[in-house]
Order: sequence, then C-alpha cells, then structure tokens
Amino acid sequence: MATSSLPAPTPGTASLATERLLLRPVRAADVPAVTRLWTDPEVRHHLGGPVTEQVVRIRQRRVVGAAGVYAVVRTADDVLLGLVTVEPEARAGETEVSYQFLPEHWGHGYAREAVAAVVESTLLGTPCVVALTQEANHRSRRLLEAVGMTHVSSFVEYDAHQVLYRRSR
Repeated sequence: MATSSLPAPTPGTASLATERLLLRPVRAADVPAVTRLWTDPEVRHHLGGPVTEQVVRIRQRRVVGAAGVYAVVRTADDVLLGLVTVEPEARAGETEVSYQFLPEHWGHGYAREAVAAVVESTLLGTPCVVALTQEANHRSRRLLEAVGMTHVSSFVEYDAHQVLYRRSR
C-alpha cells in the first residue's frame, strides 16, 4: 500500500485456512511484526522504501481489524509471516490484491499459498482480481504467475517500471 490510509476497521474480514496457514484479521498483538513489514528495507525494496514514522503511526492505529487486511500466520507455531490485502475498486474499479512478507519467511512457498487462497476467495465475489508489482521484482512476478495471474500491462508509476497482472473467474 502506497498511501498512509488503510481501510477503516470494520468486522467482516473472514478468516481463511490453507494447509499450513491461517489468514485472519490483524490483531493488536500483530502490530510489532506488521510494523516491521512497513519499515524493513528488504521488504520495502520494491515498494518505494521504508514507510515514514508518521505514516507508520497512522497505519498502526488503523490496521487492527481493518477490512480486507489478512495477517498470514503459520499454524504450526502461530508466527506472523506477512500480510495479504484485498482492496475492492482500488485500480480502475478492479479489486487489487497486494502482499508483503518478512524476509526470514521468503522462499518457503508461504506467500504463494496465502496469495492463492486470497485470490480464489476473492474471485467468488468479483469477476477479476489484479495485482501490481515492479517490473524488477522477479520473485513477485513468478508468484503472481504461479497463482494463475497473467501479465496484462506495463507502465511507469511511482517513478518505477510497473507490471499489472490480472486473473478472471
């Protein structure tokens, strides 16, 4: 998410379960790990860099229970691995899925598993889902392709070359 605002906290983000993961609304106890997602230079490398302290404070107040924001938790040990966010009508009226995971959990298939579950669930209620990543973010591009998304356009936004992926029902 590039902006300082998150969806308003509302009940209604349903939990999803996969073989290894629970995707659930963010809880107050998750805030320290979620804050790392916003401030870690590795996580933020293709996301415009670490978020400013002022924006972090705003997000910390809004993320707990925010609609469409899933905390991705490994069920084996209840460790928060990352976030997956669904934003209806975010990009030209289309629902956008975005994600970020802590670096120590990269390379284990957790992001692919979580994003696939959210995309499948989201497609039950909307005709298509889009995702945006930087052209240079090859790992993210492979993930999007692995969950059945197709590259549909390339453009410059946020002073970087971006690629848009889409998956329809």
